[in-house]
Amino acid sequence: MKLTKPRLALICGILCISIFPILVKLRLTSGLISAFYRMFFAVILLLPYVLLSKNFKLPSLKLTLLAMLCGILFSSDVAVWNIAIQDSSATQASLLTNLSPVWVGIGSFLFLKSKPATNFWIGTIVSLFGMITLVGFEFFIDLNFNQAFLFAVLSGILYSIYLLVSKNVLSEVDVLSFMTISLFTSSIYLGILCYSLNEPFTGFSNTGWFVLVLQAVICQLCAWLSISYATQHMRATRVSLSLLSQAVITSILAWLFLEEKITLQMVFGGIILLFGIRITFYDKTISLKKLFSK
Repeated sequence: MKLTKPRLALICGILCISIFPILVKLRLTSGLISAFYRMFFAVILLLPYVLLSKNFKLPSLKLTLLAMLCGILFSSDVAVWNIAIQDSSATQASLLTNLSPVWVGIGSFLFLKSKPATNFWIGTIVSLFGMITLVGFEFFIDLNFNQAFLFAVLSGILYSIYLLVSKNVLSEVDVLSFMTISLFTSSIYLGILCYSLNEPFTGFSNTGWFVLVLQAVICQLCAWLSISYATQHMRATRVSLSLLSQAVITSILAWLFLEEKITLQMVFGGIILLFGIRITFYDKTISLKKLFSK
């Protein structure tokens, strides 16, 4: 598999977002206010650069509105994901939200001209089996549909819609302009939401402020500039499925820093998950007829 610039950008983005659940799980701020400052600090840092370098280009009204919609979708995704992480484990929340490839595949099949290839569906099935193995079959047998579970799944649905809409916008708008509009909208939307719910905007420890800035720089700017670039040049289905590997990295980090347990079953599930992702990058279409023929 040739490591092109979009694929390298995707790898970089995945590594950057993998630390996010760990930072949120520290509970130095509430999940909602954490989402707000992630967007707010990111746009504060990005806006001067795009204006001074004259890299910002205001797109047409339709594309601007779609970019704003992406901001609302993405910030809603991050907000509910933050709550899911704080109310469960970083590993569980990351895996459940990464059911997004299923929703992206269905959405692509229904709404996009570019339909998911056979390799995508095979890779999705293999990856989901790996994810279930990683979490544990007993978890799905004895599902407790609490708020954390529902919010984690909702996060995946919101992200899949965001990915499909952003793919359409990024085909006509450059990454920096898209990110600026999206982040600006996210900040206003989450700011109003936090204010209406009486979330505290101040009073955090020095470590808390440091973590909020870290989320904005690493988990938002670095991660999503990279992933948006990859989305611009790769299939949305392939990008969404590749993001499943973030859950594996998060699991390892959670074991190292949060003392979350990692078993042999989880390691085996992670290997299967990554193998499923690799299938989607296989250039030749896999023929199911040939695969099961004698």
